[in-house]
Amino acid sequence: MSEKRSTELSAEQNGVDPRVTTPNVGNKVTVVLGAQWGDEGKGKVVDLLAQDADIVCRCQGGNNAGHTVVVDSVEYDFHLLPSGIINPKATNFIGNGVVIHLPGLFEEAEKNLQKGKVFDFHQAVDGVQEQQRQQQAGKKLGTTKKGIGPVYSSKAARNGLRICDLMSDFQEFSKRFKVLAAQYTSMYPTLEIDIEGELEKLKVYVEKIKPMVRDGVQFMYEALHGPPKKILVEGANAALLDIDFGTYPFVTSSNCTVGGVCTGLGLPPRNVGKVYGVVKAYTTRVGVGAFPSEQNNEIGDLLQARGKEVGVTTGRKRRCGWLDLVLVKYAQMLNGFTAIAVTKLDILDVLPEIKVGVAYKVDDVVIPHFPANQEVLQKVEVQYHTLPGWNSDTSTARTFQELPENAQKYIRFIEDRLEVPVKWIGVGKSRESMIQLF
Repeated sequence: MSEKRSTELSAEQNGVDPRVTTPNVGNKVTVVLGAQWGDEGKGKVVDLLAQDADIVCRCQGGNNAGHTVVVDSVEYDFHLLPSGIINPKATNFIGNGVVIHLPGLFEEAEKNLQKGKVFDFHQAVDGVQEQQRQQQAGKKLGTTKKGIGPVYSSKAARNGLRICDLMSDFQEFSKRFKVLAAQYTSMYPTLEIDIEGELEKLKVYVEKIKPMVRDGVQFMYEALHGPPKKILVEGANAALLDIDFGTYPFVTSSNCTVGGVCTGLGLPPRNVGKVYGVVKAYTTRVGVGAFPSEQNNEIGDLLQARGKEVGVTTGRKRRCGWLDLVLVKYAQMLNGFTAIAVTKLDILDVLPEIKVGVAYKVDDVVIPHFPANQEVLQKVEVQYHTLPGWNSDTSTARTFQELPENAQKYIRFIEDRLEVPVKWIGVGKSRESMIQLF
C-alpha cells in the first residue's frame, strides 16, 4: 500500500474526509447588540467602533429604533440611518431585514437602502390597532406607532412590498400596493388611505433611491470575501424585545438577537466575529409589559431624572429600576457576548447603596431560568444583592483606575455574575466619556 493511501485511510479512520478542504471564511463582522429592553446606549459603542470601520450595517427593525451619538458637543439622533454615517470614509448599508419608511429616511438624512418597505398606511394601521386593543382588552402593547408591526405582518403574510419591487416595474408595484391597501381598509373601516397620493410620492422616491440600491446578498458577499475590511453591524432594539425570545407579546416585530444579523444581511453564521452586548448600569423600559426590577418610588424617579430617561423615538418617559442580571444573563445565553459595555455608570454616583437583581423567586422557590410566560414574569420576586455606592463624581474618569473603588467593585461584580468581561464603561454622553478597559 502506498504511503499516500495509508495517510488517507488514517484520516478517514479519524473521521476526516480527505476531500474536504478548509473554506476561506473571509472577513468577519463585529456586532453590537442591546442586552436589556433597548435604550442601553448602543449608539455610543457603535460610534467608537465606527470611527475606523469600512462598512456599518443595520440588519433589522425600522425607524422605531433610536440611537443618540454625541460628537464634539453635537448630538445626532439616528432612527433608520446607521450610526456610522458620521464617518465620511464608511459605507453605510441598510440590509433586507430592515423595514423602511422612505419619507422618514430622507427626512432623517436631511436633518442631521435596500429591501423592506413601510408605507404611510402601515403607520395609520398601527395607530388603529392600538386603539382597538385599548377598547377590546383594556390595554395597549405600547408600540411606537411607526408602522413596524403591520409591515412585518405583511412580510409574514407574503403580501408585503420590497424595495426591489419598487425598483422593478412601477405599474405592477402599483397594482400590488392597491391590493394591500384594500385589504387594510376592509379590515379597519375607519382607516383612510390616499392611495393615489402615496403612489405619486413613491414614484418620486424611485429616482432618488435608485443610485443607493444594491443586491444585498452580492454586496455582503463581496465585502466579506474581498480585501480585508472592518465590518460593523449595529443592532436595533434589544434582546428582551426580540419577537421570539423577548417578553412576548410586549416586544418588537423583528429578531434583535444575533440570529437576526444573518437573516437580516444575508451572511453565513461563520462570518459573525465578535459580539458585544450593551448593558445600562441600571434597567429601563419604554411602554408596558413586565419589569421585575422596576422602582416605582424615589429611586426610580431619581434614575429617570438624572439619566434623562426619555425615548429618542417616542418622547415617552422610560420606566426605571435596578440592574437585573437575570435578564442580562438570559441575553448572554442567546447572543454569546464576547464582551460587554456598561453605560451610564455616572447616573448612580449619588446613591449610598446600589441593588442588583441576581435571582427570581416564584412562590418562594428560586427558578433556574428566565420565564417565557408574561404572567409568570409579572409575579416573580427579585432577589437582590446590595453593594455600597461611591458617592462621588465619575464623569471625569478616563481610565478604570480613576474610578472610585466601589464603582470598580460594581463593574467586577457584573463581570463575575455574567462570566463576561467588561470592555467599555460609559460615564457621560460624549465620545470621550467611554472608558476602554482592554
